[in-house]
Amino acid sequence: MSNEQSPLEQAAQEARGNWQSFDCFVWHDQPEDPEDWAIVYTNNRDSGLLDQSNASAIEQALMPFMDSETPDVVAEHHGHWACGWVDGFAIRVYRGGEITTAFRKWFELMTSLADYPVLDDEDYSRREYEATLENIGNAAYSVKGDYELPDDWESEVFSWFWDSDQSAVENCDDQGGYPSEEQLRKAFDALGYPETVDA
Repeated sequence: MSNEQSPLEQAAQEARGNWQSFDCFVWHDQPEDPEDWAIVYTNNRDSGLLDQSNASAIEQALMPFMDSETPDVVAEHHGHWACGWVDGFAIRVYRGGEITTAFRKWFELMTSLADYPVLDDEDYSRREYEATLENIGNAAYSVKGDYELPDDWESEVFSWFWDSDQSAVENCDDQGGYPSEEQLRKAFDALGYPETVDA
């Protein structure tokens, strides 16, 4: 009989007590059996849209393991000198010598991410869209006063860009699209937005 570990078993052994090797780390709210737990991080202050989306999907997947008197997953929020703060989870890797269902779920999520970088395409697309709408508003700061714009102009402009100039709404640095002033003026003119009297 082979004693070779499965990928899950190997991952569990490596994760168990991983926090003990963290530099300059103090875990203030430890469980009673901290050596059987792992700490994992999902996003930080500077995370882009993809990490934010995946962090949300991970939280949803791990939520069932947090809602009990003796949870196998605990949300963690830690301060860090380099990135301000980091969010993640403490996950019980072993309970009674057996790998927990919670860690199995974490391993499943990480295996999925190794094959494809997005856990929830719909959520990620929504975040890209919302970030791009906000960026369109910010990018138009110095030109929107030259036009009479309707209340929903950001979404109209996004739709025009999507149909006519996708480079204007292409995701940049995982922060959403950010059109130039020239692209915005072209969109405003194409959409028939009238110029203001003082423009």
